[in-house]
Amino acid sequence: MAERKVALTLTGLYILILQAWAKLEVSMEDRVEVFLDDVAEIPCIYNMSGSASSPTIQWFAKSSAGNRVQIYNKDDSSATEEPDPAFSGRFNVSHSQEGMMGNSILTINAVRISDARDFICQVNTDGGSMERQTRLLVFNTPSRLSIEGGNYAVVTETLNKIASCEVNNGYPAPKITWYKDRTPLHPSAGVDMQNRLTMNSNGLYSVHSDLYLTVEKEDKDAYFYCEVSFFVPGAEKMIESDRINITIHYPTSEVTVFQDSPDRLVKEGDNVEIRCEGDGNPQPVKSFKYNNEVLLADMDRLVLRQVTRLNSGLYECSCLDTISFENIIGNLTLRVHYLDPVVITPENPDILDEGEDLFLTCNALSSLSTKAFWYKDDLLLDEGHVLRLYNASFATAGTYVCEVQAVELPELKRQNAVHVSVRGKPVITDGVVVIPLDTEKAINVSCHATGHPTPSIYWSLSDEQAQLGRWETKTENSIHSIISISTTSDITASCRATNDLGTAETSRHIQAIQMNQTTTTTTPTTTTPTTTTPTTTSNTTGIMVAGTASPKKIKGGKGFIIAIIIIFILLLAILGSVLYFMYKKGKIPCGRSGKQDLTKEKASSDDIVVEMKSSKSEEVVLLQGVNGEKKTSSNQ
Repeated sequence: MAERKVALTLTGLYILILQAWAKLEVSMEDRVEVFLDDVAEIPCIYNMSGSASSPTIQWFAKSSAGNRVQIYNKDDSSATEEPDPAFSGRFNVSHSQEGMMGNSILTINAVRISDARDFICQVNTDGGSMERQTRLLVFNTPSRLSIEGGNYAVVTETLNKIASCEVNNGYPAPKITWYKDRTPLHPSAGVDMQNRLTMNSNGLYSVHSDLYLTVEKEDKDAYFYCEVSFFVPGAEKMIESDRINITIHYPTSEVTVFQDSPDRLVKEGDNVEIRCEGDGNPQPVKSFKYNNEVLLADMDRLVLRQVTRLNSGLYECSCLDTISFENIIGNLTLRVHYLDPVVITPENPDILDEGEDLFLTCNALSSLSTKAFWYKDDLLLDEGHVLRLYNASFATAGTYVCEVQAVELPELKRQNAVHVSVRGKPVITDGVVVIPLDTEKAINVSCHATGHPTPSIYWSLSDEQAQLGRWETKTENSIHSIISISTTSDITASCRATNDLGTAETSRHIQAIQMNQTTTTTTPTTTTPTTTTPTTTSNTTGIMVAGTASPKKIKGGKGFIIAIIIIFILLLAILGSVLYFMYKKGKIPCGRSGKQDLTKEKASSDDIVVEMKSSKSEEVVLLQGVNGEKKTSSNQ
């Protein structure tokens, strides 16, 4: 009995082992994801452990109604395709097997939207039958997201259309989300989205979404955009649209009137631009008034040209709001600053005597505080409304300019001038000054004197015939006189300056020596009453001018002069020899007239020698040395 139980037990165990050994396993992926128009591969893997027969493999596709449609069948002898017309020419099935393991792959080319369905793989063996299925998912990236804003939105309690977003040709259907600034918007009491999903003829989806809001004034600075989210194989993606601002219309509650130009205080002569702005949108209808008189303005701008102090006052801007139809008023007080002509006191000051003091006061009536500046000859002298001139001299005389300037508005300034004269007797500032010329026969002599009234200059020469010309230049307090004189003889030149208050005089002695080159020496004299002219030394070709100092030697030096004198003596000796020879030969008559002629020639020669000696020049001294006499130094 026990043996029988053991035998039954072993038989049952053997049967169980055989059943386990002959077990069939089939596996497939839950889903296969692929882009539209790509290639889809759906694998089916099976294990036939313990089976000795070849498997039969069948592929099915579910229709849109949920029915199974066989599209492929393969057994030991053949393979049969029974495709759905939707797959015709676009799919094939490949097989591979190693031992008990096998693989069947369904390949679909140029995947379409209609291919998105379940595919079933069924494997049949002598050990049994098993099937699995895979969902094929098809994706298409939608087109670029576009956004379009509404015309405007009004601040009211009703909803306003803010913007629209649209995206096309997506699969599966994309989803649109709205954002205000960076906050997502969801349907609520003041927010509404109206979406419209459309399937196109190609099976792809387009989504259109409109955003409606109850807007507030603060929304004028907000930006809005939309976001589309869509699926791709293995992921979900999002794309944002451009950001837009919306135009918000809201009523005006306050009006601001301001001076747009100039950007400083206004002065007479300026062009003034006044602007008026309301805090609503759109801007209200505006009009300007001054002293209850309507002014012609350009929209929100009032221009006043070449204003004067009479344009000062209250300017009113009246605004009619186009939403609430309320009238709101704003105003501006304009002040035009002025500066009256500058007044200098005394206006015509008396002529000052030398050493007197003078106070000048300068001021001008102005709407602003002022400061004054004093100028003479374009140089700034002092700052302040009073200019004090002490111990007047001829340098004090002249024109003084006072400029008055507004402290807070430097552009506002005016000027006036006053002339000051200083009375005094003549003073010769530059005595008889020798001015050499490029000639051996003339020089210019000048004299300059100051005084008020303007002095007159009178020249006196020891030889009145020596004056060749005269020129004068006068100013209010001075005179400059120049005369041209001959240098062929010694001359004493005197300059006398005189006016109603006195006279001043100075003179200079000019000594001339004339040879082949002329040397002119001038010696200064004292000036009456108190002026002394300094010694002036100048050189020109053939002329030497000097004071009390030793005279300068002319160009050429001692050797040149000695050579000339020797040649001159030799010529005289030759001439004497010739005359004597002619006399011995009887060629010259021995009458009285002949002696007189000869005597005149000798006298002429003697005169020349005497003139050279009387000149006491260095050349005569040198000549004596040549003739064998005692030679002295020119410096002794």
